[in-house]
Amino acid sequence: MQTKGQEMRTVIKVEGPAEFFKRGKIIAKLADQGKAIPREHIIAFENPEDMARLITTAKLALFREVRQNPGSITALSERLHRDRSAVKRDIDELEKAGLIEVQDMPLPGHGRKKEVRAVAEQVLLAI
Repeated sequence: MQTKGQEMRTVIKVEGPAEFFKRGKIIAKLADQGKAIPREHIIAFENPEDMARLITTAKLALFREVRQNPGSITALSERLHRDRSAVKRDIDELEKAGLIEVQDMPLPGHGRKKEVRAVAEQVLLAI
């Protein structure tokens, strides 16, 4: 149950329709009783292969780097010694999953840059 000060966690797991609806019923029951609902963002895959495409070694390294040192796509690709276009593709997938966000920010003077930041505070992998 959510208590004040508890951070949002993201859970990545394989989950079939039965588990999905069971989890939904638990949340609905908590809401009906006026109880706190756990703060979590669940990324569920029916197929383990789909989950494996999201959590590759390269994407995990990118996510860790973004959490420790947010920055531009170019800066991230340089720090990770990876091709910028490959990093951009991985960023797009991690953003679609809700693990990171890309913010369009103004540069001092003129121009704009895209800043990549982690959204997930805590990520758990459940198999």
